[in-house]
Amino acid sequence: MHIFKKPTSIIAIAAICFVALGFIEDWSTNPNIDEQAQTVTIGQKAPELAFTNPDGEIMKLSELKGKLVLIDFWASWCRPCRIENPNVVRMYNQYKNTSFKNGRGFEVYSVSLDRNKTDWVNAIAADKLIWKYHVSDLKFWSSEGAKIYNVNSIPATFLVDGDGVIIAKNLRGDQLESTLEKLAD
Repeated sequence: MHIFKKPTSIIAIAAICFVALGFIEDWSTNPNIDEQAQTVTIGQKAPELAFTNPDGEIMKLSELKGKLVLIDFWASWCRPCRIENPNVVRMYNQYKNTSFKNGRGFEVYSVSLDRNKTDWVNAIAADKLIWKYHVSDLKFWSSEGAKIYNVNSIPATFLVDGDGVIIAKNLRGDQLESTLEKLAD
Protein backbone atom coordinates (compact mmCIF):
# COMPACT_ATOMS: atom_id res chain seq x y z
CA MET A 1 0.00 0.00 0.00
CA HIS A 2 1.50 3.32 -1.08
CA ILE A 3 0.85 6.46 0.91
CA PHE A 4 0.26 8.57 -2.18
CA LYS A 5 -2.63 6.40 -3.43
CA LYS A 6 -4.91 7.84 -0.75
CA PRO A 7 -6.29 11.27 -1.68
CA THR A 8 -6.44 12.40 1.95
CA SER A 9 -2.72 11.70 2.39
CA ILE A 10 -1.89 13.75 -0.67
CA ILE A 11 -4.06 16.61 0.53
CA ALA A 12 -2.47 16.50 4.00
CA ILE A 13 1.07 16.54 2.58
CA ALA A 14 0.15 19.37 0.21
CA ALA A 15 -1.32 21.38 3.10
CA ILE A 16 1.83 20.92 5.20
CA CYS A 17 4.01 22.04 2.28
CA PHE A 18 1.76 25.02 1.63
CA VAL A 19 1.97 26.16 5.27
CA ALA A 20 5.76 25.66 5.38
CA LEU A 21 6.21 27.61 2.15
CA GLY A 22 4.06 30.39 3.58
CA PHE A 23 6.49 30.84 6.47
CA ILE A 24 9.47 30.79 4.13
CA GLU A 25 7.78 33.21 1.74
CA ASP A 26 6.94 35.62 4.57
CA TRP A 27 10.59 35.77 5.70
CA SER A 28 12.16 35.93 2.27
CA THR A 29 9.91 38.62 0.82
CA ASN A 30 10.22 41.16 3.64
CA PRO A 31 12.43 43.72 1.87
CA ASN A 32 13.46 45.46 5.09
CA ILE A 33 14.84 42.26 6.61
CA ASP A 34 16.72 41.16 3.50
CA GLU A 35 18.03 44.62 2.66
CA GLN A 36 19.13 45.55 6.17
CA ALA A 37 20.46 42.14 7.15
CA GLN A 38 23.06 42.59 4.41
CA THR A 39 24.18 45.95 5.86
CA VAL A 40 25.49 44.71 9.21
CA THR A 41 29.05 44.22 8.09
CA ILE A 42 32.08 46.01 9.44
CA GLY A 43 32.66 49.27 7.58
CA GLN A 44 29.02 49.97 6.83
CA LYS A 45 26.52 52.32 8.47
CA ALA A 46 24.65 50.80 11.38
CA PRO A 47 20.95 50.42 10.58
CA GLU A 48 18.67 52.55 12.74
CA LEU A 49 17.06 50.99 15.79
CA ALA A 50 14.13 52.68 17.53
CA PHE A 51 12.31 50.77 20.25
CA THR A 52 10.72 51.51 23.60
CA ASN A 53 12.45 51.47 26.94
CA PRO A 54 10.77 49.98 30.04
CA ASP A 55 8.89 53.27 30.56
CA GLY A 56 7.45 53.20 27.03
CA GLU A 57 9.71 55.97 25.67
CA ILE A 58 11.13 55.47 22.16
CA MET A 59 14.92 55.44 22.18
CA LYS A 60 16.74 55.72 18.87
CA LEU A 61 20.25 54.52 18.13
CA SER A 62 20.75 57.68 16.04
CA GLU A 63 20.42 59.78 19.23
CA LEU A 64 23.90 58.53 20.12
CA LYS A 65 25.66 59.84 17.01
CA GLY A 66 29.05 61.23 17.91
CA LYS A 67 29.68 58.60 20.58
CA LEU A 68 31.28 55.20 20.43
CA VAL A 69 28.33 52.82 20.91
CA LEU A 70 28.16 49.15 21.81
CA ILE A 71 24.89 47.70 20.52
CA ASP A 72 24.36 44.75 22.83
CA PHE A 73 21.75 42.10 21.98
CA TRP A 74 20.96 40.11 25.12
CA ALA A 75 18.12 38.72 27.27
CA SER A 76 17.39 38.05 30.93
CA TRP A 77 17.08 34.31 30.21
CA CYS A 78 20.46 34.10 28.41
CA ARG A 79 23.07 32.80 30.85
CA PRO A 80 26.11 33.78 28.69
CA CYS A 81 24.64 37.29 28.40
CA ARG A 82 24.20 37.58 32.14
CA ILE A 83 27.76 36.33 32.70
CA GLU A 84 29.07 38.99 30.29
CA ASN A 85 27.02 41.85 31.79
CA PRO A 86 29.49 42.69 34.61
CA ASN A 87 32.22 43.14 31.99
CA VAL A 88 30.02 45.48 29.93
CA VAL A 89 29.20 47.46 33.11
CA ARG A 90 32.91 47.75 33.90
CA MET A 91 33.71 48.94 30.36
CA TYR A 92 30.85 51.43 30.47
CA ASN A 93 32.05 52.89 33.78
CA GLN A 94 35.65 53.02 32.59
CA TYR A 95 35.04 54.58 29.15
CA LYS A 96 31.75 56.53 29.33
CA ASN A 97 33.56 59.91 29.40
CA THR A 98 36.53 58.98 27.22
CA SER A 99 37.50 60.69 23.98
CA PHE A 100 38.03 58.22 21.15
CA LYS A 101 39.59 58.57 17.72
CA ASN A 102 36.12 58.87 16.25
CA GLY A 103 33.72 59.58 19.07
CA ARG A 104 33.32 61.39 22.36
CA GLY A 105 32.19 59.07 25.15
CA PHE A 106 31.12 55.44 25.24
CA GLU A 107 27.50 54.36 25.40
CA VAL A 108 25.71 51.01 25.48
CA TYR A 109 22.49 50.51 23.52
CA SER A 110 21.00 47.32 24.98
CA VAL A 111 18.46 45.46 22.85
CA SER A 112 16.70 42.77 24.86
CA LEU A 113 15.20 39.68 23.25
CA ASP A 114 13.00 39.13 26.27
CA ARG A 115 9.30 38.42 26.01
CA ASN A 116 8.43 39.27 29.60
CA LYS A 117 8.80 42.89 30.69
CA THR A 118 9.12 42.07 34.38
CA ASP A 119 11.98 39.62 33.78
CA TRP A 120 13.72 42.17 31.55
CA VAL A 121 13.40 45.04 34.07
CA ASN A 122 14.47 42.80 36.97
CA ALA A 123 17.58 41.68 35.05
CA ILE A 124 18.53 45.31 34.32
CA ALA A 125 18.34 46.06 38.05
CA ALA A 126 19.99 42.82 39.23
CA ASP A 127 22.95 43.19 36.85
CA LYS A 128 23.26 46.94 37.59
CA LEU A 129 23.03 47.92 33.92
CA ILE A 130 23.18 51.62 34.72
CA TRP A 131 23.16 53.13 31.23
CA LYS A 132 20.07 54.84 29.88
CA TYR A 133 19.53 52.99 26.60
CA HIS A 134 17.58 49.79 27.27
CA VAL A 135 15.06 48.82 24.59
CA SER A 136 12.91 45.86 23.63
CA ASP A 137 9.83 45.05 21.58
CA LEU A 138 9.33 41.96 23.80
CA LYS A 139 9.09 39.68 20.77
CA PHE A 140 11.71 37.11 21.83
CA TRP A 141 13.43 35.67 18.71
CA SER A 142 10.97 37.58 16.51
CA SER A 143 12.53 40.84 17.70
CA GLU A 144 12.59 43.41 14.91
CA GLY A 145 16.04 44.57 16.05
CA ALA A 146 17.40 41.03 15.83
CA LYS A 147 15.94 40.70 12.33
CA ILE A 148 17.45 43.99 11.18
CA TYR A 149 20.90 43.02 12.50
CA ASN A 150 20.56 39.37 11.48
CA VAL A 151 21.16 38.23 15.07
CA ASN A 152 20.71 34.47 15.41
CA SER A 153 22.42 33.95 18.77
CA ILE A 154 23.10 36.05 21.84
CA PRO A 155 25.04 37.70 23.25
CA ALA A 156 25.76 39.59 20.04
CA THR A 157 27.44 42.98 19.89
CA PHE A 158 28.22 45.62 17.29
CA LEU A 159 30.65 48.46 18.01
CA VAL A 160 29.68 51.66 16.19
CA ASP A 161 31.90 54.74 15.87
CA GLY A 162 30.87 58.38 16.17
CA ASP A 163 29.85 58.52 12.50
CA GLY A 164 27.50 55.55 12.89
CA VAL A 165 29.79 53.07 11.14
CA ILE A 166 30.14 49.51 12.42
CA ILE A 167 33.82 49.03 13.32
CA ALA A 168 33.71 45.65 15.12
CA LYS A 169 31.36 42.77 15.89
CA ASN A 170 30.94 40.31 18.75
CA LEU A 171 33.48 41.82 21.11
CA ARG A 172 33.33 40.42 24.63
CA GLY A 173 35.56 40.35 27.67
CA ASP A 174 39.21 41.10 26.96
CA GLN A 175 38.51 41.72 23.26
CA LEU A 176 36.12 44.55 24.09
CA GLU A 177 38.52 46.06 26.59
CA SER A 178 41.56 45.94 24.28
CA THR A 179 39.54 47.43 21.39
CA LEU A 180 38.34 50.32 23.55
CA GLU A 181 41.91 50.90 24.79
CA LYS A 182 43.21 51.08 21.21
CA LEU A 183 40.47 53.49 20.13
CA ALA A 184 40.95 55.86 23.07
CA ASP A 185 42.82 59.11 22.36
